Amino acid sequence: MEELHQLSAITAKRTAGFTQNTLTPPVKQEATAMPHTVHYTHCPACNSTTIQNAFTARDFSVSKESFPIAECRECGCRFTQDIPCETAIGRYYQSADYVSHSDTKKGLINQLYHIARSYTLKQKVALVQKVSGKKVGMHLDVGSGTGAFVHAMTEEGWLSTGVEPDEQAREIAAKRYKADVFPAEHFFSLPAGTYDAVTLWHVLEHVHRLDEYMTQLKTVISANGKIIIAVPNYTSYDAKTYGAGWAAYDVPRHLYHFSPTAMKKLAERHGLRIKTILPMWLDSFYVSMLSEKYKKGSLLKAVVIGFISNLKTLFNKQRCSSLIYVLEIPK
Repeated sequence: MEELHQLSAITAKRTAGFTQNTLTPPVKQEATAMPHTVHYTHCPACNSTTIQNAFTARDFSVSKESFPIAECRECGCRFTQDIPCETAIGRYYQSADYVSHSDTKKGLINQLYHIARSYTLKQKVALVQKVSGKKVGMHLDVGSGTGAFVHAMTEEGWLSTGVEPDEQAREIAAKRYKADVFPAEHFFSLPAGTYDAVTLWHVLEHVHRLDEYMTQLKTVISANGKIIIAVPNYTSYDAKTYGAGWAAYDVPRHLYHFSPTAMKKLAERHGLRIKTILPMWLDSFYVSMLSEKYKKGSLLKAVVIGFISNLKTLFNKQRCSSLIYVLEIPK
């Protein structure tokens, strides 16, 4: 109890002015193919100009539109071209099936997602405690959706808050969990050196202002703080199996498609280093199920592909369907 009182005092000091004087950096758009779209001329991860077209992927879940995906020959980062700009992309999230915003349990895949989430939330809390070296502390969840992880961290005694751009998701977070989840722009007004751990669970691939987010992530963590980033990994077996139909490309909502090399380059360019890389074993099954759903395939086949993908990962964990990167400021 004494420890929590101390943390509360630290919170008041560190987060003073949290909701005041919000500063939102301008959106960086390198080139415009047509009004309200962004076309990259440099790699978002390493800033190289040696980029080439890779293939075209389809938005299976909302618009049914197709978008080109380019690849950097320097670091291997893939990224979606001609994406809607930050102010225009909202309609591509407007789906009752978009589980991270609606918390829907409609359909078998979403039901399985919720079952898995109850298990993975505990794992994620334990991971934060392990990599931060703290049983309780200050935590920020970027892109917190409906607030489930903020709630889980709070239940463990952490002083946890979230930022989330979707208003409906924030309302669910407040109503269901009484979680402190603020609009996304508040992220840029947080004071420096505040958090012992910052988490982004499948969020970084969504943000338009990648460099600004990386800079702010480094700013808000404490001297020994850790940044935990989970993103899909297109070098996985299930990604190669499904090709352009791999559900984790999720265009145009997923702006970037990282490989371990690309993530390393991005981190280093922002003065961070990757301390460790961890696999997310269940994602191969979830993404394979979605991929089969989109092509009206077999649930059994999805399970088989997910199993094979994880089996291959046993020999190289950096080939897992999704990876968790733990970043820190070099000493």
